[in-house]
Amino acid sequence: MTTRFDGSRDVRRATARLARRLPEPLEDLAWISYNYLWSWTPRGEDLFRLIDDHRFTMAGENPVRFLSNLPERDLLRASTSPEILEVLAGVARTMEAELARPTTAVLDGGPVAFFCAEFGVHQSLPVYSGGLGVLAGDYLKETSDQALDVVGMGLLYRRGYVHQRMDLTGWQHEYWLEANTGQLPAARVRGANGLPIKVRVPIWDGDLVAHVWRVNVGRTPLYLLDAELPENSPLERWVTARLYEGSHDVRLAQYALLGIGGVRALDAMGITPGLVHLNEGHPALASLEIASRLPREDGTRDERLDAVRERFAFTTHTPVPAGNETYTPDEFFSVLGHTIDSMGLSREQVSAVSRIDPTSLDEPLGFSPLAIRSSRSTNGVSARHGEVARDMWQPLFPGTSAADVPITSVTNGVHLPTWMSPTMRGLLDGFLGPDWERHANDPAMWAHVDEIADVDLWAARTAMRQRLIDMVRSRTVVDRLARGEDVDFAASAESAFDPAYLTIGFARRLATYKRLDLLFHDTERLATIIDHEQGAQFVIAGKAHPNDDGAKTVARNVFTLNRSLDLPNTVVFLEDYDMTVAPTLVAGCDVWLNLPRPPMEASGTSGMKAAMNGCLNLSVLDGWWSEGYNGQNGWAIDGTTLEDPAAQDERDATALYDLLEHEVRPTFFARDANGIPVAWIAMIRASLRSLAPTYSTARMLADYRQRIYRPTR
Repeated sequence: MTTRFDGSRDVRRATARLARRLPEPLEDLAWISYNYLWSWTPRGEDLFRLIDDHRFTMAGENPVRFLSNLPERDLLRASTSPEILEVLAGVARTMEAELARPTTAVLDGGPVAFFCAEFGVHQSLPVYSGGLGVLAGDYLKETSDQALDVVGMGLLYRRGYVHQRMDLTGWQHEYWLEANTGQLPAARVRGANGLPIKVRVPIWDGDLVAHVWRVNVGRTPLYLLDAELPENSPLERWVTARLYEGSHDVRLAQYALLGIGGVRALDAMGITPGLVHLNEGHPALASLEIASRLPREDGTRDERLDAVRERFAFTTHTPVPAGNETYTPDEFFSVLGHTIDSMGLSREQVSAVSRIDPTSLDEPLGFSPLAIRSSRSTNGVSARHGEVARDMWQPLFPGTSAADVPITSVTNGVHLPTWMSPTMRGLLDGFLGPDWERHANDPAMWAHVDEIADVDLWAARTAMRQRLIDMVRSRTVVDRLARGEDVDFAASAESAFDPAYLTIGFARRLATYKRLDLLFHDTERLATIIDHEQGAQFVIAGKAHPNDDGAKTVARNVFTLNRSLDLPNTVVFLEDYDMTVAPTLVAGCDVWLNLPRPPMEASGTSGMKAAMNGCLNLSVLDGWWSEGYNGQNGWAIDGTTLEDPAAQDERDATALYDLLEHEVRPTFFARDANGIPVAWIAMIRASLRSLAPTYSTARMLADYRQRIYRPTR
């Protein structure tokens, strides 16, 4: 049996170092801090905020950084606080019990290795940009909750993803912050000789060297490759500098390190996966690495590539061309030619399997065709996306109709303990039974929401909205001051948003197909909806990719049009949207907007998170909402496509305003004698009953286990 050097002992050593600076009553804080399980354990976050709320916030909610920098006098004070010690004991007991459960094998041959370019586990680990990464983080948390044998593999981006700052005109500017790895809840993995494990991948004309870091996500380890090493050149070190780097060459190097280096890292740690799950096409080169290891006598290069198919599953997340990057042969082989040659593979064969038409010499190379050809199964992330993907990739299967293309779908879900507000969780605890979160995909359990009194459900929603309003006010003041707005105008945000108003949210990655500008299609009509005795208020957030000037222009138009409305404190743009802001936003809004141009929304998960908190969706029938909407649990805009985009925008904007004016706002403000919106509360119950059990990661992972991971015999 191969000895594993999987980083578990290295995390224990890091934990011991932190424990040595803590007073004895607080020593459990060390191991808690090195496992992100605390972030979804009840009262886990409260534990650190009780010690020092302000410093914990300033530490980026990173408990290792927080405790490492906390003055000794404050540690001593905390060690004598009965309240802190009681909460610490409770969190420690819960986490110990969770980590002590036996592991369940998914496959006989070893763990599922989940490869992804980004992981949104927590805001203090900034190796994510948006939906793909947050989905990957939620997946790891759910595998921990279900005690499954799974490992994650990604890259440690020292500068993470872009941070956003808007100027006075509303134009987005970007900046990056470098992480201090010495204060991350992560440990460098060491081998038998006590030295850090090194992974080598031939890239450009040399060997890029990477170390491996382990992050504990509950019971599930996440491994991150890091090229910031002195033996690498400055260019090579830049490979793990920034997520989704603008340079094609650097991104190619990143994907080679992720795919090839990820397989080699698992091998170096003594981990043999039973299946490699490629989450999007970025890590597809992992299939070539495994194919190159097959003995020559096992067949030709073609046959060896075919032989690896049983070891891979592929999830495609987007029908948008930017999500399926392609490269000219010159671009591809200037970075990866040395890589391919070193694996003993033919450049011609690699080119063929990376093109839609393998016989074309002019077609660019892409990782999605390679991933599809290298995997035993391919799935989209909603039923409609499965249809779109079958049509998109039908040319890979000549002679096969689009309906018969072997691409299925597993609709995304969200990790309920992460995204449900403590307020909502506390309310449901009294009605859904003990340990209810372990049965989140049981529809019969969710029927009990009908037992919650209207007044109690409305009180919970009101509390969540108030928390959002408090956040909007404080962040808006700071955002305005930072971009140089007038002091009086900045201070006016302290009274922004009315707790009694209908609060509508639109927050996601800014891309032109998301159609944020649809909201401002008719500013006069929008102003009527806002400036009304029974008014509405909008909170908007999102980042554009640094190279996407079209999306930046959309954001700038929001600022321009908002000023023309002269209602600056009822339409607010929150800067630098990330996992710090998102939980309060999805919980506090009354309505969640999604306005994609169909069929370009593969799934979308922000609306699922909102639904878990009793926020109602108003969305185009695309992605997950085309299967989630049932007529009683929210509102829908026609998802059919028109040949003329301008005509479609006109149709959809009119539908949006009609719904807001004639259905959404009247239902929200129709109150009984006790001030309760009875019809609105009924829709919240319908939403929870129909959406909560279906759109959780508990259901999603059950689908993967039953339909994708099961052995094909």
